[in-house]
Amino acid sequence: MQHTLEIKDLHAAVETKEGRKEILKGVNLTVHSGETHAIMGPNGSGKSTLAYTLAGHPKYEVESGQALLDGEDLLKMKPDERAKAGLFLAMQYPVEVPGVSMTNFLRTAKTEVDGKAPAIRSWVKDLQGSMKKLRMDPKFAQRSVNEGFSGGEKKRAEVLQLELLKPKFAILDETDSGLDVDALRIVSEGVNRAKEDNDFGILMVTHYTRILRYIKPDIVHVFADGRFIKTGGPELADELEETGYDQYLPEGSDSESALA
Repeated sequence: MQHTLEIKDLHAAVETKEGRKEILKGVNLTVHSGETHAIMGPNGSGKSTLAYTLAGHPKYEVESGQALLDGEDLLKMKPDERAKAGLFLAMQYPVEVPGVSMTNFLRTAKTEVDGKAPAIRSWVKDLQGSMKKLRMDPKFAQRSVNEGFSGGEKKRAEVLQLELLKPKFAILDETDSGLDVDALRIVSEGVNRAKEDNDFGILMVTHYTRILRYIKPDIVHVFADGRFIKTGGPELADELEETGYDQYLPEGSDSESALA
């Protein structure tokens, strides 16, 4: 079944010591099932704010606009309702949840999303199969969520959730950060496998092009100063690697964006 995520003129702000600051300044985007969109831009442009606003982080206040998943406005839902509606966020810095085992966490999440508990035998088989493909030690299933995990292990745990929860749309917030080449390949293969199996749409937030060699985007967007300012095919990512983001920054601002 085809699904659509449609972001319409989204404005969002955050409270700072200096007062209220608008970060998203009219974001428009449409993503369909099976599409991979890369959202690229310099640090501080608002890329991650877009990801967290869609997921329902309380720090970001929506001032106007809509985010429609199959016509239902996610922005009117609580974060858990957004997840149940089919939106998944893989965080740049996944949080640790002491005292909750990975296996309990995943099975509870799966039950909430599906509206019924998975059958134990098939669930164990799916969990073990996904962990094996992601080269995760089976003992991790009994450990607390992300507690004592390395950066690469935390990212694999995010992709494990993605494979098992089968969302309609996945937002990957700088999934490549902190990964060595081997971990990046394994994590990317996991994302590609999950997408192939479940045909979800992907919004991939990054400011480096290296992950795009593994997870091939259909559409590349440049995000700067709180909105999309250019859209193109995969060749746009190659152009950004050559030229960086300086041409997209306001006059006089420093770019931290030397592309690696």
